[in-house]
Amino acid sequence: MKEIAKSKSSLSLCGLENADIRNVVKSMGYSDDDLSSGRPVIGIASSWNTLVPGHYNLRELAEQVKKGIHRAGGTAFEFGVIGLCDGFCKGNFNYVLPSRETICDSIEVVAGANPLDGIVMLGSCDKIVPGMLMAAARLDIPAIILNGGPSLRGSEGAVGVAEALGRYKSGKISLEEYKKLEDLSCPTCGSCWFMGTANTMCCLAEAIGMTLTDAAAIPAVFAERLRLAEQTGEAICNLVQKGITARDIITRHSLENAVKVCLAIGGSTNAVLHLSALAREAEIDINILNTFENYSKNIPTIADVFPSGNADMQSFWQAGGMPRVIDRLQAVLNLDVMTTTGRTMRENIHSYCYRFPANDKVITTIDRPFNATGALAVLRGNLAPHTGISKPSAIDPEVRNFTGTAVVFDSEEAANQAILAGRIKAGDVLVIRYEGPKGGSGIVEMFRAMKYLRGMELHKSTAVVTDGRFSGTNSGCFVGHISPEASEGGPIAIVENGDKISIDVPNGTMHLHVSDAEIAHRLKTWQKPAPKATKGYLAFYSRFASSADEGAVLKF
Repeated sequence: MKEIAKSKSSLSLCGLENADIRNVVKSMGYSDDDLSSGRPVIGIASSWNTLVPGHYNLRELAEQVKKGIHRAGGTAFEFGVIGLCDGFCKGNFNYVLPSRETICDSIEVVAGANPLDGIVMLGSCDKIVPGMLMAAARLDIPAIILNGGPSLRGSEGAVGVAEALGRYKSGKISLEEYKKLEDLSCPTCGSCWFMGTANTMCCLAEAIGMTLTDAAAIPAVFAERLRLAEQTGEAICNLVQKGITARDIITRHSLENAVKVCLAIGGSTNAVLHLSALAREAEIDINILNTFENYSKNIPTIADVFPSGNADMQSFWQAGGMPRVIDRLQAVLNLDVMTTTGRTMRENIHSYCYRFPANDKVITTIDRPFNATGALAVLRGNLAPHTGISKPSAIDPEVRNFTGTAVVFDSEEAANQAILAGRIKAGDVLVIRYEGPKGGSGIVEMFRAMKYLRGMELHKSTAVVTDGRFSGTNSGCFVGHISPEASEGGPIAIVENGDKISIDVPNGTMHLHVSDAEIAHRLKTWQKPAPKATKGYLAFYSRFASSADEGAVLKF
């Protein structure tokens, strides 16, 4: 922990020479007592908006955080942060992952420019929580993440609607049945009810120690989340007083814990991107891809949450949530890491009082796992020289080893049209390329392709490989994040219709059945396509984005 001789706020707000700052703040109703020496000044970075259902309750939570800050003797200042919902960004999905960098940058700008002693960051969803964690690591000030909590599960669930379109198109359900799901699948606000990227990253934020204990999975509409928000306001003032900053918590050991927890809970493949980006911001010398690869065969899957299992996030929370997971992984985790409670993870877990009895059908023990290996797998081969990522826990065992015939698409849209038109058959390997960080102008999520295949009951007889990425909800045989990507001249760029491709998820390999000489010949004649985005933020991101195996971060 770092010594804080004099707070940033005291240097900027106290003394006769700073009257020209205080008078500006007083115009908003702040008092002399609010701005007095000794009161920690806390920023509340809230991504509340009505575009993202996972953030719909953040305004209410922010008020509770303020209450806690005031109770602990601090002064609160609130500011806004952008946030996108993967499920709502159909207009231009390319912006979604790049928004992570903007979130990080904007929090840095506000917290760097203003006299804040600490910060509470309110977010819930896929790129918002990672962006906030990155900002905390970059700023290295006392910081806590407070997520809004998962939604309750509806009829079929939001995921089922996308799958249902495939069922309707293939004549398995009626139009009336399909339309009913639209009104019944999302009964409450909150992040999605399953272990998608949003809830994965909220769980990993808790595993790292950047949230209070049990923060990850309390449902959005439960009163317990309001109480947690108030406690978070008190806790940030405690961190400021003790001089505990983000990099005291985000360490090599805590990132290793996050990797192990991700493998154990059936976490999203996108976590590889986000943890890699976080490690870079925290300036920690750790290769996240290699860490996943090293632990994936040894860390079992102990949570049975959709899409790796059947339970929803409410059931996960009631089974003990992250405290139960961490407790049951004690043998493989480093529990002496610092957390935002001001205590170690070991102290947090040993003193935690569970609200509900254990449920081994949702969270089991490490010696009786649901799967003997972890949820994610790193693949290598001549089609992915710098790796690809898959999720064996979401793949039926019979297709974890798959050989098929390539059907090549240069965009996600073209692949989706082919699936819904009935042009994909058993034995096909859909190759979807030019959707990586540079080629897609923001590494694009192949959410719908996999859902359509599942709805048409092709998920056990086809596969998808792409330099794009996947939703945390996807299931079926897939490999994403293929690096190098097509637009950088990776071998995926020269795959042709009719080529044979083998995917061996258990052994971590994928192979294009084309000779090295033929691959070299095709690459010689390959021409890099013109960039899809030529102006604005996407053009900027496309120009400076790193490869997926480096976290798809901006590198200058």
